[in-house]
Amino acid sequence: MVKPVVVLLAMATTALALPTRFMDTLQFIFGTALELPKPEIGWTDPRLNGGRFLDFTTPRYGEPLNVIISNQSDPFILTDAGFRLYYKSIGFSEECLGLHYGHVHKADLGDGDSKKSEHILARQYYFPKWGTCWESIAGGNHFRAWKQNGSDIDTGAWFLGVSKEKDSTKNHMIIPDGYNIGRDLLVEAATSISHWNGMWWQADVEWRTGLLEPGYRGINHAIAQDGRIAILTVHRL
Repeated sequence: MVKPVVVLLAMATTALALPTRFMDTLQFIFGTALELPKPEIGWTDPRLNGGRFLDFTTPRYGEPLNVIISNQSDPFILTDAGFRLYYKSIGFSEECLGLHYGHVHKADLGDGDSKKSEHILARQYYFPKWGTCWESIAGGNHFRAWKQNGSDIDTGAWFLGVSKEKDSTKNHMIIPDGYNIGRDLLVEAATSISHWNGMWWQADVEWRTGLLEPGYRGINHAIAQDGRIAILTVHRL
């Protein structure tokens, strides 16, 4: 009789030649290769103080916090007013008529405030006046934002959960691959030159892995994501 340990070792040694789905299975069996939390520049890893890189959409499932705006950015956009002007420059604005539709998400950024409600919900701004109302109907990109400014840790960094969603007839469900697509669209806009109200910005991006487990385990709607987080440093031009 072949011992189970021998079988598992044989599977592991040939894993590189096997499909990605099998690699995902091995990852599930043996655990993930997440980095241990360590000090960061411009933000603090929520896991150092009991937080995580998923929000709390429901008690069991969450959506990825897949973009961080570092406190090494232009100090103006670390303020509430400045951030609102900045995100308008990259194609987002407040919700239609200032009214909130849908579920309020919470997140624990490990800053001492435990689970706190989203600070901002912004939607794709298709055109001047009523632009986000069209997003509410037709779907598009959107993000929720929390500021890391708690009683224990106050970096002032913004943590964003970005995703692209379906139209209102589909109850704004996230599109397939919507977490990756939404994040990448925002990063593309941020790393291009943007402007609003006479102010101009451009962001540098650092892509990080090892902070958020890739896949769909624990993810709302069971939509897989690649585990990459974009760290943006936004400069005033």
